[in-house]
Amino acid sequence: MPEKIVLAYSGGLDTTVAVRWLTQTRGFEVIALTVDLGSQPKLEVIRERALAAGAVRAYVLDARTPFVERFCWPALKAGALYQSQYPLATALGRPLIAQLLVEAAAREGATWVGHGSTGKGNDQVRFEVAVAALSPQLKVLAPLRDGMAMTREQEVAYASANKLPIEVKPESPYSVDENLWGRSIEAGILEDALLKPPEDAFVWTSSVDNAPANSAEIELSFEQGIPTRLNTYPSPSGGGQGGGVALVDELNRLGGLHGVGRIDMIEDRFVGIKSREIYEAPAAVILHAAHRALEELVLDAETARFKASVAAEYARLVYQGKWFTSHRRDLDAYVESTQRAATGRVRIKLHKGTAQVIGRSSPYSLYRPQLATYSSGDQFDHQAAVGFIKLVGLPVRTQAQVQGAAATEPLLEDDRHVVEVGPGPLEGGLAEPVLAPTVPGVVDADLRR
Repeated sequence: MPEKIVLAYSGGLDTTVAVRWLTQTRGFEVIALTVDLGSQPKLEVIRERALAAGAVRAYVLDARTPFVERFCWPALKAGALYQSQYPLATALGRPLIAQLLVEAAAREGATWVGHGSTGKGNDQVRFEVAVAALSPQLKVLAPLRDGMAMTREQEVAYASANKLPIEVKPESPYSVDENLWGRSIEAGILEDALLKPPEDAFVWTSSVDNAPANSAEIELSFEQGIPTRLNTYPSPSGGGQGGGVALVDELNRLGGLHGVGRIDMIEDRFVGIKSREIYEAPAAVILHAAHRALEELVLDAETARFKASVAAEYARLVYQGKWFTSHRRDLDAYVESTQRAATGRVRIKLHKGTAQVIGRSSPYSLYRPQLATYSSGDQFDHQAAVGFIKLVGLPVRTQAQVQGAAATEPLLEDDRHVVEVGPGPLEGGLAEPVLAPTVPGVVDADLRR
């Protein structure tokens, strides 16, 4: 009796050929699993293609809601951006697909699962580490890495010879992966890190030149760190967009229209190489900016400082495929605690490739105008600063007294740093030497700070 394998099936040339190859060459009974995370609009067509290619069964699943709610929202609350830029769209989708592979294998009694990754990228790690965490007894096969070894031309010939139901389109110059949280583009001319990405690499976002001349203002509402509503501001109808998938879709549309969400970075892959990566992620970029602005309002300084290190660690775990680990769950527990007060509204202006925070409010705001103001109504105790400064400066002053004052290079003795002011000699016939401004053009520094 043939062994069963559940194959992550995208419906493209690689995985369609893989279905037939696994059946003919390896003797597997293939069950295809197609997961829609926002990029698979023709699920029934894909299902029929998998069956025609030789799969005994084909699962097609709309997993957009669990993807956003169980993977994107936790990463957003954590502030997880790999290398402070990449919002981890592909990396967040892989553990969800892996979980569904494992669940389908259990339902089907399969001993294998398969995926379409090559042996060079991060995705092979993400799939297989996730499967190992969820079902360590399952075996994993990646046809493109583990024996199929066909060039694109050979795959086209194989599909034609086997009458596979796949329309072979002209080869894209790029390698693309996309879901609701972002679109990744690499390879081809993009591998030259000096060259500007051609406009044909972008699908979701307008160029800055082609973006609308007029800006758009939006308002995002959050409840304990989770986006719950999107409104234009001021709203002409009083209506708005609720949370979840619909909110992300609309932000991708609005942000993309205004050229927001393009990322061009040199990425440190987990397998040890650097790669030039291009991303489009309008919704993720806007939501991270808004969430960060809200946290600035409600988190105390100590929490904000430490949470930045948690965000970097969270991003690293996700990027490396370690979603299903106790370490990530423990970080989630900390993040969840930090989000208790992350409720409020943030206003964003979208204009020519930028998402600029222009306002924020929260019932739990730690910002108090009566303490921050320099106007009348100031409630800050200025005299308390005297003792505060003495305590802050105590170790510095003690060190200077015991070990000597800090060594500095004299400035007044260097004529390059001295200017003369006034139209001519001052009273007494002497010009008054003063230190030149340290910032060119800045002469009226605000000394109140």
